[in-house]
Amino acid sequence: MECAEIAKVAVSAATYSIDKPYDYLIPEPLLEKAQVGVRVMIPFGMGNRSCEGVILARETGAKRAGVKALESVLDDGPVLDGWGVSLALWMRQRYFCTMYEAVKTILPAGLWYQMKENFTVAEGLDRAAAVVLAGKIRDADCALNALFAAGGSAELSQLKASCGDGVEPTLRALCKKGVLTSDITAMRRIGDKKRRMAELTMDASEALALVEPRKKSAPMRYEVVLLLSATGRASVQDICYFTGASAKTLKGLEKSGIVAFSEEEQLRVPEPKTVQPGVPIILNEEQQSAFAHLLTLTESAKPEAALLQGVTGSGKTQIYIRLAQEVLKRGKSVIVLVPEIVLTPQMMEKFSSYFGAQVAMLHSALRMTERYDQWKRIRRGEIRLVLGTRSAVFAPMENLGLIIMDEEQEGSYQSENAPRYHTRDIAKFRCAQCGGLLVLGSATPTVETAWNAKQGTYRYELLRRRYNEKSLPEVTIVDLRQEIKAGNASAISSPLERELRENLNRGEQSILFLNRRGNSRMLVCGECGNVPTCPRCSVSMTYHSANGRLMCHYCGHSQRASDICAECGGIMKHIGAGTQRVEEELRDLFPGVGILRMDADTTGGDHEKLLNQFEKEKIPILLGTQMVAKGLDFENVTLVGVLSADSSLYLDNYRAAERTFSLLTQVVGRAGRGEKRGRAVIQTYTPGNEVIQSAAQQDYERFYEGEIIMRRLRRYPPFADLITLTVSGGDEGTVLRAAMALRDELRELMADETMCASEPEILGPAPAPVLKVNNRFRYRVFLSGKNDKPTRDRVAWLLRQFGRRRENRGLNLFADCNAMD
Repeated sequence: MECAEIAKVAVSAATYSIDKPYDYLIPEPLLEKAQVGVRVMIPFGMGNRSCEGVILARETGAKRAGVKALESVLDDGPVLDGWGVSLALWMRQRYFCTMYEAVKTILPAGLWYQMKENFTVAEGLDRAAAVVLAGKIRDADCALNALFAAGGSAELSQLKASCGDGVEPTLRALCKKGVLTSDITAMRRIGDKKRRMAELTMDASEALALVEPRKKSAPMRYEVVLLLSATGRASVQDICYFTGASAKTLKGLEKSGIVAFSEEEQLRVPEPKTVQPGVPIILNEEQQSAFAHLLTLTESAKPEAALLQGVTGSGKTQIYIRLAQEVLKRGKSVIVLVPEIVLTPQMMEKFSSYFGAQVAMLHSALRMTERYDQWKRIRRGEIRLVLGTRSAVFAPMENLGLIIMDEEQEGSYQSENAPRYHTRDIAKFRCAQCGGLLVLGSATPTVETAWNAKQGTYRYELLRRRYNEKSLPEVTIVDLRQEIKAGNASAISSPLERELRENLNRGEQSILFLNRRGNSRMLVCGECGNVPTCPRCSVSMTYHSANGRLMCHYCGHSQRASDICAECGGIMKHIGAGTQRVEEELRDLFPGVGILRMDADTTGGDHEKLLNQFEKEKIPILLGTQMVAKGLDFENVTLVGVLSADSSLYLDNYRAAERTFSLLTQVVGRAGRGEKRGRAVIQTYTPGNEVIQSAAQQDYERFYEGEIIMRRLRRYPPFADLITLTVSGGDEGTVLRAAMALRDELRELMADETMCASEPEILGPAPAPVLKVNNRFRYRVFLSGKNDKPTRDRVAWLLRQFGRRRENRGLNLFADCNAMD
């Protein structure tokens, strides 16, 4: 029997319901290039449409009839190493995504190809013949008119623009009739940037001797050779800039055999900033003990995880740097993760002062070209320490010895798109692969992480005092109900106003935190109670005074705001305050005082510029959303004000108390990080709430003991896993019926004790906290149990069956486990 080389391929066009590694024959010419980890073009489906895939494995087997062959190999070498293939397989099983979605998440966006499909009128057909051959195919006239207007050939997106999105089935039908032909080309979104280099082909003295006689008649030739004699090699652009020579002059030198040209890769990476070398780190006794214990864990060959919990300002970053120094000395590499882009500049400056050019930064605010070129440097081993946000956990580091997750409790570490991974899980998997140490750092760890530390699953290190031995900020809790009784309806209470004035007199800075951007939470009619809502989402719109518009923060819809009610003609009132409104109130209270507002409306992605301005210009007041709540370290900030501590506390989410405690603790911790004493003012309508009281005292243990009891009673993580199945679609009744059928089927599956012995509980369906987003209704079914393999197998089976059923067309179903949102 004839043998053949078979490639196991993850296919981009395969939906979850049909996702699996597909077999493809490797043709003789591609045997060498078709390695594991390269992207390929393949025919897929009944129509053999060309699409992209990734080779996961190769095997030799008997040649089988019906196995299609690879069309082409897109990469010169593997873009996915063995660890990446293993990780993608694990993600597919863990996060209910396709293999290709997992691979695409691991690799940088700039590496991917853009598929362009062109349709061309068949050879020999004029317009009349094409119309006759098309017959009664729907909308054929429009498609053919657009094609002939474009010269007989056009790209799919161009035809959709002319005839609408519904033209694609028409084009496919015309291809079947032989009226049209189609071909797909793969174009890299980002190519490698090259620059042309020039160098002498002979000794410098010999080259100068050749051009010296014509120094006066051809001075540019002489200048070019003189420059290359000094530099040895230079880019054509630099040569022309410094000498004034033209491309023609350089070409003449090439013809004379004096100069030779070559291509060189030019990396598009951010210019490293000049920073002062860091002073030697001297750890206090508490830090030294934690550092020594963690360092011991890095010396073992087995994977380890540890929680480094410390009050705000306790010096966790200093321990991170010392650990990284020791791990790098052993020839291993390090990944440092932060939850928000806004935290990367300060952290990058600290690490660069100790590690210089060994550090590279990765996050989504970088240009795609910059991220792609950083990825190339990391993969080649030029970078040994990567610092970045969530996606940096996929950095292709070899010999990984340490991963640090700062502020591990933050919800931004979980992806909102498929695959809905949590960075902590990926980091644990990578450490398990290479025997590395995962350090989870936080002043307010998640309840699950704290539980694992207290149970001994993680090593537990605790820092109880601040590094500079300064006391924690003195906290004042203001009862907003009393403020209203006293006639103060402003967002700034009287005690906070007094503290702000005191800070202004001292020349010290203040940070005010309000987790709501815009001017007013909503407009409401004082006569009939009408509230303008988003036409595409089931939420009221937020008023923005900067542009006088009502905006939806879910889908982006905006419309001109009116002072007159559209329903009854009454006067619209402004309810609730956002950062824009507070900024206006502050400018009225403190005329002429510098105020900097930092939220999604003002940053435009340039967080670093605003923070530098706040620090260097000593701007008295910084007002912002979550961007100012954590990780920032300014010596002159002595006052922090929390304007509405209740805004995140009474939400429909079992993590609401945990998030509120963490947020309040973090923002209070921004004060008094230098030599001066810090103060904090927390404004609330419920001053007696246990969470607010615990946060004011920075007492994590008090909060944890109360929260863990509630979690145990309600079977929430860490005592059970909560898998959320969300059904979405355009018709609410259809979505609800599908969710009810899903619940019933899930109950039947989980009732089989041989399949799942974790005593699962199925709840729902219930509407999502925001029922409608972008004209799609969302209902949820909850499975409370153990996230083990039998449970995941049952959920995966349900997801596949749901996608295959005719009655579920137009509906989407996805699953999350222990979602942060």
